[in-house]
Amino acid sequence: ELPPKFKNRPPVNPKTDDMGITVGKGKKKQRLPWRGTSGLADDIRYYGAWMRDEAFQRIGHLYPKAKLPDGSEATVIAWLWARTIPCPNPACGVQMPMLKTFQISKKEDNEHWIKPVVDYDAKRVSFEVQNHRDGVPEEATVNRHGAICIACNTAVRLADVREQGRSGNMGEQMTAIVAEGDRKRLYVSQTNAHIQAAISAEPAWRPSQVMPNTPTLVSGRGFGITHWHQLFTQRQLTALTMFSDLIADVRHKLRQDGGNDEYADAVCTYLALAIGRTADSSCSYATWQNVGDKIAHVFARQAIPMVWDFAETNIFSTSTQNWMGQIEWVAKVVKRLPADMNSGAVHQADASTTIHAQAGPVIVTDPPYYDNIDYADLSDFFYVWLRSPLRDIYPDLFAGILTPKGEEITAIASRFEDSRQRFEDLLNKTLKRIREQCSPEFPSSIFYAYKQQEEERDGMASTGWETMLSAIVSVGFEIVGTWPMRTERSARSNAMGTNALASSVVLVCRPRPDDAPPATRRDFLDALETELPAELDQLTREGHIAPTDLAQAAIGPGMQIYSRHSRVTRTSGEPVPIREALAEINRVIAHYHDRQEGELDSESRFCFDWFKQHGYAAGRYGEAETLARAKDIVISNLQGAVLTAEGGQVRLLPIEAFEDSEQLSDGMTAWEACF
Repeated sequence: ELPPKFKNRPPVNPKTDDMGITVGKGKKKQRLPWRGTSGLADDIRYYGAWMRDEAFQRIGHLYPKAKLPDGSEATVIAWLWARTIPCPNPACGVQMPMLKTFQISKKEDNEHWIKPVVDYDAKRVSFEVQNHRDGVPEEATVNRHGAICIACNTAVRLADVREQGRSGNMGEQMTAIVAEGDRKRLYVSQTNAHIQAAISAEPAWRPSQVMPNTPTLVSGRGFGITHWHQLFTQRQLTALTMFSDLIADVRHKLRQDGGNDEYADAVCTYLALAIGRTADSSCSYATWQNVGDKIAHVFARQAIPMVWDFAETNIFSTSTQNWMGQIEWVAKVVKRLPADMNSGAVHQADASTTIHAQAGPVIVTDPPYYDNIDYADLSDFFYVWLRSPLRDIYPDLFAGILTPKGEEITAIASRFEDSRQRFEDLLNKTLKRIREQCSPEFPSSIFYAYKQQEEERDGMASTGWETMLSAIVSVGFEIVGTWPMRTERSARSNAMGTNALASSVVLVCRPRPDDAPPATRRDFLDALETELPAELDQLTREGHIAPTDLAQAAIGPGMQIYSRHSRVTRTSGEPVPIREALAEINRVIAHYHDRQEGELDSESRFCFDWFKQHGYAAGRYGEAETLARAKDIVISNLQGAVLTAEGGQVRLLPIEAFEDSEQLSDGMTAWEACF
């Protein structure tokens, strides 16, 4: 909505040159007029920097510099912390720190770890920073089963750790300081001065709203975390409140500098989004990545898991997750937003009852994934920080204390009675409305990230994937294609070091004609055998579909055959369910591969397709899993025989790995025999 309103407009800040913006360096330096949203982006940077300077004047004393061994000082990048509980051993009683790792940097030539030092008289543990020449770090003191006291080796069950949290006995302890060095990070032991600076912060305000009691919020809120402000340290609350309060001052300055109310509201909207980004990383559930030496934000996935050791960023530094870094991110996005077009309009409404559009809209939607993601509950994390600076600008959006949840289409069991049936009813209602109002000329696109096969629910394999396909077909859509798309970043946290899916799927739909004929199960099977192989030939000839995605892409032509009929029934008159249709489609796909690849075993067919795409290089586990499902094999059964599957990467074994094999074995695949 906002960019087109201010296109080709110069910024209003006092440093503005109405003639334009300077780009390039040296002889390539030139003056260009303010085009598109470059003026708006410039004001975001200027007033974001003003907010930083103003905030530092007021709370900069809470962010002291680190003293180095040589007596010099360095700007702190982050303070590292560990959560603590009292040791239950009466003879010990120390505040036992719980850490997933003692290694704080794995960077080559800059490896560091923290060494615990126990003071039994004071019943406390402190830490000293060590480098790689000082030995090896201790083992972790906490895992999914519980914790162990580093002072007396007393084991504590996870249930008891949770109870300590619910009783208000969980604390936090600084373990190390990360500072800016000359082209590398510096690691310094914690000091009393830095500890006192952190605990002396007194926020003027904190979000008092209660967190919902859902499984994705801090391990189901089993650790005594009940309010949103408990996710932040006192210093973090102080900083976020300060930036939130400064938005009002920025609006006043913008109007003084020549901006009208509409423009001031737009700039403040984008500055508030930077506050949201800051909350995502300036939170006691943000972690320190000892491989990249940086702070990972909270929402690396769609949940807030329990974090035992966390990183507190210095928002006034020039390194990882600092305030101006968040401002720059927002400004860069704004500068690239399309402005040379008619203004867009955004409406918030119940999708099952309202579609804000002209007649025959083109529908592109990413529906909720059954009970996978608690969208509304998780949105409250940002809402509690955005409401204060933005409720005067968007009173309707921020009218409530928290986000609205009663109308959300979700199957989360803790939210609604008979949540599964409610989800399916609302999904059908929404898709029916889309079917009635969508464009007759252009297809509707539905993004979905489900695998073909998911875990069973209540003994019935009614998966999210089948639920979605069933709903689409039942409301009168014909599925004319499924397009695999690389929508997932390989660097996202659940893909790094894990075995995760690589693709999303676009379901391409058109309204089924009202006079579409019915079909018997036999008619459906005959059409599959006749039409689907030709479609598979086209998909493979065009080369646009990788072998790993062919099985998923072929579901489209198969489901088109099924969904073009008003119904598909058995001879008894009972309908053929989606599950059975998918099984028959996969059978025809497998038979197609059999004809293409002769009598090779399934494992060898997997290796053949994987080699065509990756050779002996590593590929993502998600791709391998998708291909393996299509071949009806299990990746783990191939581990060590023909491939390695570790850390989210799959790699075929090279020729050298087979040199010691002298004879064929009964279970040997054709792929192995070739070597």
